[in-house]
Amino acid sequence: MHKDYLNSALRQLRDSQVRYAPRDKKIDQANRAEKLLGEIDPGRTYSYEYLVHRITDFRPDVAPAVKVTGAEALHDLLCFVEDVSDAAELPAEAAGEPVMTVDDLSKNFDVSTKTIQRWRQQGLVSRRFVFDGRKRVGFLKSSVDRFVAHNGEKIARGSRFSQMNDEERSQIIERARRLAQMGACPSEVARRLAEYTGRSVETIRYTIKQFDADHADIAIFPDATTHLNDEAKRKLFQSFRRGVSVETLARKFGRTRASVYRVVNEMRAKKILELPLDYMDNPSFHRADADKVILADEIQFESTTKKARVPAGLPPYLASLYETPLLTREQEASLFRKLNYLKFKAAKLREGLD
Repeated sequence: MHKDYLNSALRQLRDSQVRYAPRDKKIDQANRAEKLLGEIDPGRTYSYEYLVHRITDFRPDVAPAVKVTGAEALHDLLCFVEDVSDAAELPAEAAGEPVMTVDDLSKNFDVSTKTIQRWRQQGLVSRRFVFDGRKRVGFLKSSVDRFVAHNGEKIARGSRFSQMNDEERSQIIERARRLAQMGACPSEVARRLAEYTGRSVETIRYTIKQFDADHADIAIFPDATTHLNDEAKRKLFQSFRRGVSVETLARKFGRTRASVYRVVNEMRAKKILELPLDYMDNPSFHRADADKVILADEIQFESTTKKARVPAGLPPYLASLYETPLLTREQEASLFRKLNYLKFKAAKLREGLD
């Protein structure tokens, strides 16, 4: 089930239909919601009552005075169709028309599965069906036909990669090699070649990556096909902490900017995991108001502390230490409790690190 609904009222409608509507109603509501998707204007605003009536054929006597933007409706209705069909648990062969999987569409249109996922976000209606006893994403043929009819240019643009001929691919590889020899990192090469060729950055990046995988002896970015060892990660992290830019590190280590950030986060996590965070647990640490009770405990230092008497004959550097007032027993206990509690909180947060 989707957790990314933009409008809470539509998410609550999903919850009620998934929980209480019988299977045939769920299927009917998925069909009605898909039909409504084709009529939504992103620039308009719709009442919740209108959307509920169109989806369920029921007009509630008391409906919340909620307004839903067209953009919210488009996003949430796509989620609604998939979630309600998921709850219906309908076998693909019982759909009443051909059902295609993500792999089927990828082969039919000669595009990557990632492109299919992108089309789903852009309006291709997906549902969930039972294929051989297992739920998977599927697409009704009518849904695919409708998307193709309204997105011809998008379909052609998505399948353009498969039409790249050997000459064009060779030119891309040769230009990428020259840019790499001049010091450009993988992300910069992909961006510049995408601008030059008119193709997507993803297409350029995949072409280079595939070439390097197939020709390891003459790879454009040989280091990018292997994992950085621990020593290389340590050096990268040290350089980052000294202020070396991500772009410079990507160029130096033959990585993308995203890869550099991943290494930095990995090394940060390792540093945190190595921190000594021993603490003495206390029942008060687990209370809901622990922060308010423990951390809000104010301590007065200047008015309640006294300086210790300086023993005679001490060297000046030791005598100067006696200028710092000593803590009272209560102050010491309060500070230790705060320190102990913060170490407890840090240890609990650290347990969530991967």
